[in-house]
Amino acid sequence: MAETPSNATLDDIVFANRNQAYGAYSLRKTYPKTIYRSLVIGSTAFLLAMVSPTLINLISSGDEDQTAMVEVDLMKLPPPPIDPNEPPPPPPPPVEVPKVNTVKFLPPEVKPDQEVPEESPPPTVEELKEAVAAEKTQEGDPNAEEVIVAPEASTGPTKVEAAVEVAPPKEEEIFTVVEQNPEFPGGMSALGQWLGKNIRYPAAAQRANVAGKVFVSFVVNTDGSIQDVSVLKGLGFGTDEEAVRVVKSMPKWKPGKQSGRPVRVKYNLPISFQLE
Repeated sequence: MAETPSNATLDDIVFANRNQAYGAYSLRKTYPKTIYRSLVIGSTAFLLAMVSPTLINLISSGDEDQTAMVEVDLMKLPPPPIDPNEPPPPPPPPVEVPKVNTVKFLPPEVKPDQEVPEESPPPTVEELKEAVAAEKTQEGDPNAEEVIVAPEASTGPTKVEAAVEVAPPKEEEIFTVVEQNPEFPGGMSALGQWLGKNIRYPAAAQRANVAGKVFVSFVVNTDGSIQDVSVLKGLGFGTDEEAVRVVKSMPKWKPGKQSGRPVRVKYNLPISFQLE
């Protein structure tokens, strides 16, 4: 066994009497250099990343154009040149002066106390004898001619005729919910007995063994009559037509009421068809 030199490293001791051409020996020998190189490269990249925004701002700020703020006084600008060939502007319209004196008197308006402006009191009776109530107080034109409009002379009695447009009668509203619902004479029990006596089970429905409910909708008028009968949900095989026929043949109902007066009410009624 060969003696180990005094300056031998840990790698030399571990790989003594072994094949040092093995990859692990080469990696362990170059490991410190690799770590140092990685540390230097990583530190440099980190510093560049931290400093790069500052460098970019310095470079971009040098390329920007500096805008100069100039204060211009519009009152000191010279007036535009006047064209001698241009016609002069028209004179302003004269201020219209009322023919009579006016006194400010606005119609009263209800407002909160904090919104009411402090104004002068309303005009007195003496002021209204010589002036007319208006939106503002203004002196009239003393040279204006007063125009008096007299009624036309009538040769005989006249009759004022007013053309009154008669609107077509509005169709009465149909309610779906009312204070007092329409009612069959005698109540719901009487309605069930009446339907049981008057319904004729269709033969086609009996042969097809059809049973169930037909939902019929109709309108009870203010006089209790029935109109606008329609089937909401039917069974077929003649049951729908039979349900409509029976509803149309019902006697007059007690009309529904809203606010104490009869109204038209839409009513939905289920009619059962059952086989014994």
